[in-house]
Amino acid sequence: MIYKIYPLLVFFLLSFGKDSKSTPEIKKEATKSIAKVEKLTVEAKIEGVYYALNPNNYQLPELRTFSEALKGFYLLKERGVIQKDILTLIDFSLSSNTKRLWVIDLATNTVLFQSLVAHGRNTGEEYASVFSNNNSSNKSSLGFYATGEIYQGKHGVSLRLDGLENGVNDNARERGVVMHAADYVSESFIRNNKRLGRSQGCPAIPFELRDKIIETIKNKSCLYIYHPSRSFAMEERLIS
Repeated sequence: MIYKIYPLLVFFLLSFGKDSKSTPEIKKEATKSIAKVEKLTVEAKIEGVYYALNPNNYQLPELRTFSEALKGFYLLKERGVIQKDILTLIDFSLSSNTKRLWVIDLATNTVLFQSLVAHGRNTGEEYASVFSNNNSSNKSSLGFYATGEIYQGKHGVSLRLDGLENGVNDNARERGVVMHAADYVSESFIRNNKRLGRSQGCPAIPFELRDKIIETIKNKSCLYIYHPSRSFAMEERLIS
């Protein structure tokens, strides 16, 4: 409750404590102070969620990555773009030889899955570094997605994805960027090839986790693909 009251206190302190300043200057400082407090409040809330997560014997994602994902999740949930309290986070700053996909139940604050996940063949070798929203690029696209429907494709059970950011991933459905399983997403492939296999731009996952993950995240849950080369300005690019 105090975080709701505090911005008002800031305003009154600025109003009555600085008589030498004009009203516009006071309002400007008060607005800045309130914005700063609100930002701190959101960050504190996110940190609270992060440190309350039940890892369920998995390794947690980095706080910074989780923070960006959760900010977008809150915004998309508020706008009704996503409906489930499920967040899938992919961290493409990590080696493809590591388990860099997490599925998190935000209703229970529990990590449900941690998995290997492939990036596009033209996005990089072991590490992802180059991204595209273009057809036939064979590159991964970053940003926020809403999960769609399950269908039977050339890779078997697959999950359609709708990119939610203009110019970043909004061609995902047209490009056929979906979640599917592949035999090149496995520990044995890494042992034999020194790195995970690569897709044509899809976030491919292991066969043994395919059904469980796809069934959990289908139908309007949030998926976020992170890389540090991308600035977090989703609000400006979000498809209305």
